[in-house]
Amino acid sequence: MAKVAQRGLIKAQELYEHREARAKELSKKGKKVIGYFCSYTPIEIFTALDLVPFRIQGKVGKPVEQAGQYLESIVCPYVRSCFDIALSGELDFLSGVVIPHTCDAMHRLYDIWKYHLKPPYSYSLYVPHMTHQASFDFFQKEIENLKAGLEQFVGRSASEQDLIKAIGLHNRSRALLRELYELRKPEPPLISGTEIMRVLVAGMTIPVQEFNELLDDVLAEVRTRKPGTDTKPRLLISGSEVDNDSLIRLVEESGASVVMDDLCTGSRFFWNEVAPSKGAIVGLAERYLGVTCPRTYRPGKAAQRFSYLGDFIREWKAQGVILYTIRFCDTYQLDAPEMKDYIQSLGLPVLLLEDTYITSPLGQWKTRVEAFLETIEARKE
Repeated sequence: MAKVAQRGLIKAQELYEHREARAKELSKKGKKVIGYFCSYTPIEIFTALDLVPFRIQGKVGKPVEQAGQYLESIVCPYVRSCFDIALSGELDFLSGVVIPHTCDAMHRLYDIWKYHLKPPYSYSLYVPHMTHQASFDFFQKEIENLKAGLEQFVGRSASEQDLIKAIGLHNRSRALLRELYELRKPEPPLISGTEIMRVLVAGMTIPVQEFNELLDDVLAEVRTRKPGTDTKPRLLISGSEVDNDSLIRLVEESGASVVMDDLCTGSRFFWNEVAPSKGAIVGLAERYLGVTCPRTYRPGKAAQRFSYLGDFIREWKAQGVILYTIRFCDTYQLDAPEMKDYIQSLGLPVLLLEDTYITSPLGQWKTRVEAFLETIEARKE
């Protein structure tokens, strides 16, 4: 039993380091793997049709070699990195791609991807930028269209019961992840932010059933750990695409504990469950349009729009916040000043870091992070 409990984090790290390996293996066995972007893609549809969801990620540290011929240098570097990887043939195991219209860069990426790579299946999922009733009604139709297109592609249909079952599997993942995040509340946390990042990335590259088994093993392993005695500064990191552990590892190696996140590859990706009581499609539309991303306009003052951040800060006892943005990401950079003001109104210091994604300025960050941690320590005295 002890051996079983110790394999979770090792397996997660293997999947993190070789994130295409399992999807490629399944593709060779005849499974159709569908690549997707962003936290707005209702991957339950894929699971209901026995398709493998694979979240497409870039490669930090890998120079863009071919994508520059198609995408200007002022386009989101994460988008450029992903397209460059696709052009190199590293994603040839994908049977299709779903790209939500979450921002202008993603919208243009869909056109370029479809024209130059010609995937067997492709769909541009339009996600409303508002949250009125009409937005939900529209998004329901979009999800139905996505479902119909995938059904035609695979030659079979997904019943309401198939969708409900898939929703149950993904809700199980969300519940297990929330349990894992609870283990970050002790001081010091029982699991590091670096380990959490690896688990999350691993889960975005394998079938949901396998992810649930992995999470069971990780939870069993982490629960056997004994609490420590150190009292490092407790940080929350908020931002967009963080699919590489270098930033979080740097912060933790500098003397902090990353105890919570508000990332589109973190809590934002899984926090809320799908409630299918009104029907599977309605439940999916309500859940996914409820994702708290700057690309969606939400009326109200900062205290209303960012109140969930205040809840995270209080419950996980964060003592400082790092706001992470990727260069040329207009939506996040426009939101950052107001978010910073809100966090500071709660009495917490804020550090804003801008990333070029492809070549992160780790040396500069280390100096700034260490200085930031000194200000937090000074506040304790």
